[in-house]
Amino acid sequence: MSRRVLSARDLNRAVLARQGLLERTRTPLPRMLERMGALQAQYAPAMYLGLWSRLDGFERPALTRALSRGTVVQATLMRSTIHLVSRADYWPLAIATAPARHRHYERVPALALPDGELEPAMAALSAALESGPLSRREVEALIGKLAARAANTFLHLVRTPPSGTWEHRAADRWALASAWLGEPQSIATADAVVALVRRYLTGFGPATRQEVANWCGMRVGDVTAALDALELRRFEAEDGAELLDLPRLPLPDAATPVPVRLLPTWDATLLTHARRAGILREEHRERIFSSRNPHSHPTFLVDGTVAGTWRIGDGGRVTVDAWSPLDPAAQRELEREVAALERWLG
Repeated sequence: MSRRVLSARDLNRAVLARQGLLERTRTPLPRMLERMGALQAQYAPAMYLGLWSRLDGFERPALTRALSRGTVVQATLMRSTIHLVSRADYWPLAIATAPARHRHYERVPALALPDGELEPAMAALSAALESGPLSRREVEALIGKLAARAANTFLHLVRTPPSGTWEHRAADRWALASAWLGEPQSIATADAVVALVRRYLTGFGPATRQEVANWCGMRVGDVTAALDALELRRFEAEDGAELLDLPRLPLPDAATPVPVRLLPTWDATLLTHARRAGILREEHRERIFSSRNPHSHPTFLVDGTVAGTWRIGDGGRVTVDAWSPLDPAAQRELEREVAALERWLG
């Protein structure tokens, strides 16, 4: 049977809709994170800014409270990167990504501890954390800096407030996930990978098997069984690639208007696992991600694609750098969005 061919613009609108960038809503924070798949969070303010761009009426204290209550969680998960996820998603995603995080650690010789030192160090840290969270400095004093770098790989740890918030940006206070969230219900690794793959497609589908694996930080073979276990819709990309998706998820018309949106640094819609959606055009990729610029840039979207960058200056004033002249309507919309962000920052 012939499959529907999805254009780059179709995929662009699909990802924007699933990421909450076509229309702000009043979705509860945990549900928004599940809808997005997760929110990349190695720079704490980016969590707040990313949610402001997606949620109607979002205020900074709401996320800080949710972190303190444990309804949302920061932890090292996919691709050994800090993500913000719902409490319900933490354990499945942590269990699913653990083998890949272990492989990543083993591929970096500079991280390796001398033979026989890793397990005792992790046991000592786990025992110490039973009494409560520790700062990274305290962890390093206990087991050494090199072992501390392995801790988020080999233990299920979460980053706990007040660290990793707008007010205290370094996510440098760690707790055992089992102590902060409770012990996980029994979940097999295979079932956890199904939950992980489902989250990717919810937030970024339709996508190829390779794109699913890239986001998960896994190999294609690691996600094949999970994809085979799901009921999927199948499409075709303009280049002939097979695209997989979950049923009943948004596929807006390619002509759907897209509002101007301000995105934070490291927004996951711009990363390579989502490049097929064309939110960041390939000719502009090195302006945002390159070896000369390891920290990314905040960006703004016009008609669903990155049209320039922005930054917060002195006194909370937001300045923008458009890469080419904007038409008058887009310029007015950008100015309104900038003014709204300045009020929010105020």
